[in-house]
Amino acid sequence: MTDLTSLTLAEAREGLANKSFTSLELTDAHLGAIEAARALNAFVMETPDQARAMARAVDAKIARGEGGPLAGIPLGIKDLFATKDVRTTACSKILGNFVPPYESTITSQLWRDGAVMLGKLNNDEFAMGSSNETSCFGPVVNPWRREGSNTTLVPGGSSGGSASAVAALLCMGATATDTGGSIRQPAAFTGTVGIKPTYGRCSRWGIVAFASSLDQAGPIARTVRDSAILMRSMAGHDPKDTTSVDRAVPDYEAAIGKSVKGMKIGIPKEYRLDGMPAEIERLWSEGAAWLKAAGAELIDVSLPHTKYALPAYYIVAPAEASSNLARYDGVRYGLRVPGRSIGELYENTRAEGFGPEVRRRVMIGTYVLSAGYYDAYYLRAQKVRTLIKRDFEDCFAKGVHAILTPATPSAAFGIGEKGADPVEMYLNDIFTVTVNMAGLPGIAVPAGKDTQGLPLGLQLIGRPFDEETLFSLGEVIEQAAGRFTPARWW
Repeated sequence: MTDLTSLTLAEAREGLANKSFTSLELTDAHLGAIEAARALNAFVMETPDQARAMARAVDAKIARGEGGPLAGIPLGIKDLFATKDVRTTACSKILGNFVPPYESTITSQLWRDGAVMLGKLNNDEFAMGSSNETSCFGPVVNPWRREGSNTTLVPGGSSGGSASAVAALLCMGATATDTGGSIRQPAAFTGTVGIKPTYGRCSRWGIVAFASSLDQAGPIARTVRDSAILMRSMAGHDPKDTTSVDRAVPDYEAAIGKSVKGMKIGIPKEYRLDGMPAEIERLWSEGAAWLKAAGAELIDVSLPHTKYALPAYYIVAPAEASSNLARYDGVRYGLRVPGRSIGELYENTRAEGFGPEVRRRVMIGTYVLSAGYYDAYYLRAQKVRTLIKRDFEDCFAKGVHAILTPATPSAAFGIGEKGADPVEMYLNDIFTVTVNMAGLPGIAVPAGKDTQGLPLGLQLIGRPFDEETLFSLGEVIEQAAGRFTPARWW
């Protein structure tokens, strides 16, 4: 029998349906892989007993012919999603050993469809970070290494545990969240596929909030098809989330392999940055050529307000974070560090509970929302956001179906290499934040490798609620580029 962990989700689904193996066997294979890969620090909590119990229950259902769309598929869950009776910390000390008495909408939909939970995955603290180095559980290690080097690399952030676990074949797919690139950037760094759906496509209920007008959940998987399968189970209207959109969920998998002939693909000139590595430029041209060969039409487009996206994002996101994180006070749940007064209790708890990056963003957010600065910063950033959204609307109004850009300005970098200068770290999000600011869907697909053998990704940005087009186009790139798996060293 093939090593079960090397199957794609679609292949495993077929094997389970044909009774070539059981969900318990599939789950055990992944639990063994997780145990052997603890050096990656991808999981912050393993739930083997629960995984086996879920797998047995699913096997009984499959035997009765009652399996759901994800019946028996073992998944990893980012530690930002509330899981009933399983510790959820957002990888922050301030949540301590918080065990939610409820289940997030997205995870409940995955369990409804028969998926199996292997455990909780590491992420940047409160999803604030681009490298998965801010987690209170320590950094996640990328399973990829530069050729001829033992340097440990970051998997990207904030969904670094999700990307690393999928790339290292520890789970068949993972939940992730994206506020400024936190699905697409780690996917690009690890040779996996990650899609950030349109804002409102997936429920945010039961996900620890970072910036409520930007956060959106989505899957990270090994292939475009696998991500489409997961997305169908994750998407859908939820009355508990007022930003969730009441639209029918299409069969995303049906979009895989559809012809892209006649589709117009925009190439935005503003994404050609000064000092952009030649290999990123080459990859971008190659991706465009693949789409053209498949029958798509390439057109040059302009997104003039792109240059303001990053500064505007780093005003809006911290402002919303400072508001959302005000609830962590040490009074009702999580860490509590006593003080002589209520004010001192708050101060002591937050000083000890929040890490440096979270404190930095809360301070920025509090500053830009304060009297005298609100108009100069926050209000202006919101106006810029409207202009960014309008740029995309103008493009789509001209008949553009999707926009092709690089996913990241470089391949994965070493752990500790960019920690000294926060601005240098924030620049990793340069190609991804516009998509969140405009609320659009974006997918990152592995498209090649750099000179040191590390994976690089391309990003496709779509029209609102048109994820299907992204899956069709993403499949073209995936077929042309092939799939990438890291050489095992752990």
